[in-house]
Amino acid sequence: MRTDPIRAARPLAAASLALALLAAGCTGAGQTGEGAAADLDVSTGVTDDTVTIGAHMPLTGPAAPGYSQISVGAQAVYDFVNANGGVQGRSIEYLAEDDAYDPTRTVEVTRELVHDDEIFAMVGGLGTPTHSKVVDFLNTEGVPDLFPSSGALMWNDPEKYPLTYGYQVDYTKESKILGEHISEEFGDADVGYLMQNDDVGVDSQRGLDMYLQDQAVAVEHYESGAEDVSAQIANLEQEGAEVVVCACIPNYVALALLESARIGYEPQFVTSSIGGDTVTLRGLLSSFAEQAGSGGDPDDFLDGLLTLGYLPPVEMDDGDPWVEFFRGVYDEYGEDAPMSNTTVYGMVQAVLFVQALEAAGEDPTRASLIEALESQEGSGPGLVPFASTEDDRGGFSGGFITRYEAGEGLEMVRDPAVTDNAEGDVEDVEVDRPLPEDIGPLSQG
Repeated sequence: MRTDPIRAARPLAAASLALALLAAGCTGAGQTGEGAAADLDVSTGVTDDTVTIGAHMPLTGPAAPGYSQISVGAQAVYDFVNANGGVQGRSIEYLAEDDAYDPTRTVEVTRELVHDDEIFAMVGGLGTPTHSKVVDFLNTEGVPDLFPSSGALMWNDPEKYPLTYGYQVDYTKESKILGEHISEEFGDADVGYLMQNDDVGVDSQRGLDMYLQDQAVAVEHYESGAEDVSAQIANLEQEGAEVVVCACIPNYVALALLESARIGYEPQFVTSSIGGDTVTLRGLLSSFAEQAGSGGDPDDFLDGLLTLGYLPPVEMDDGDPWVEFFRGVYDEYGEDAPMSNTTVYGMVQAVLFVQALEAAGEDPTRASLIEALESQEGSGPGLVPFASTEDDRGGFSGGFITRYEAGEGLEMVRDPAVTDNAEGDVEDVEVDRPLPEDIGPLSQG
């Protein structure tokens, strides 16, 4: 019998207490790596039958559209694994708590996951402005902080955050790959940036500027929670931006596309990985257009959209073994919403955790989980290498670029490539991916 993967959001009455506790904990930030180390030789959250893990997620609020599917995808994989014997005989209990993309709420639910639920690890806490408020606390408390759902550079800082291991390609690396492609394919075009006004925008602009600084004519920012981007789009049009690069969550990509169409502005749109899931965007475009009393086929708004990715896209019907595996799992254990690349994002996180937990042994401790994670090699289901070593916690190290063609789906226009977040070149890469049946807990279905 399935259990409900998402528990109702808890009230905010304890928020001030949570903030006080975290403030106290943060006075010792860095102690895990530099001073008194947390005891990792413990099995907190592990019983004879279960392993309990947690995550903070925007199940409501401005980032919920699309991103709420991450926990659905992860839960589907955990349900599949649990139904087929679990990991070392234990079922995975996955507690995805709603923080509504609100940092204050993130503090509260994270404290409860650690102190009340006594999770073994945090897996996939979502958001740069949110997870950055709890990363010190998790490290100080000795809780493995695996695969934050964010491309911020701060997750790859072993000295400051020794228990944090990144997941998605970081914003600077992906922006370098996008910037190189734009400079090669649209070298004569004026370029505008539309950026989320936090580390997403800062890190993304840094990568883009390495290739596009001479072509950039405008930089516009939006605040998460804003209801429209009409002023930003008007300014990009006024400055003559022929290519618009959007480092935006899906809501704001959809709003930008609709507003541009409304005023007759037709730039080439390019999105980073965080906002380019076309399944999610089609739903948002339909919903927003209906609210505005306008119409139009969502595919028409998306036609020609360029997006960076690093996981196998569900829209590309190329027989990818991981997409086929995930479809089978989702058909049996997923929900009614269409499977999307955002769903796959959560499924891959779950696969990587299951793989590490299996390697952590019959009696896993937090220390053995970390040791197992750092000994893994390769890419997992991704199309670029994955790093989770002692010295490099960068997660996926690059990506590929796709173009969406209305009525036809995705076409890969830039093969997988890797780079660094400094001045290194962008280089083509091929990876030898494991198959689902190569990972023990996945081979039992």
